[in-house]
Amino acid sequence: MLLPIAPEPFSAPSDRDMLPSERRLFVRSHRTCVLGYGRLRDGPAMSVVYYVPTDEDELLVSTTAGRAKARAIARNPKISLCVLDERWPFVYVQVYADAVIDSERALAVEVLMAVAGRMAGVDVGDDTRPFFESMAEGEQRVVLRCRPYDTFAQPRSVTAGDQATVGGVSSAVPWNTPDPT
Repeated sequence: MLLPIAPEPFSAPSDRDMLPSERRLFVRSHRTCVLGYGRLRDGPAMSVVYYVPTDEDELLVSTTAGRAKARAIARNPKISLCVLDERWPFVYVQVYADAVIDSERALAVEVLMAVAGRMAGVDVGDDTRPFFESMAEGEQRVVLRCRPYDTFAQPRSVTAGDQATVGGVSSAVPWNTPDPT
């Protein structure tokens, strides 16, 4: 099941690294990321995309079957998503994931509608479904199902008083790590 638009993005703490549960909440409550994937030649490609989280911790991205993103994932499912905070000074959570291409038309329509809602900041009505069905069919839309396995978080680098902080250390943490007790 697709998660609804978060009423407010999670605000990361400025005095410490995010807990594993806070990293997941950060990812679930934001909507944009930079999707990184391997190119056939040259260095990695990056693309700014909207994503939709699910209740099973997948991050869904809509694209067309012929785009480089889909072709690259067919070759190599290892991707990264750099989830961006929407407030300055921004924080980011890097998510490492395995991706698969799902060509189920009904899912493509649902994700298109959810992305449109995230772009608009409000859910789109079910009366718009025929428009998105036509778009999904005409553009040969597919869904990239991204399954996170690891994260890296960048803490805020500026305090509320605009004074630069020193340090700000983070490390890679597996996606399903429990919070320390």
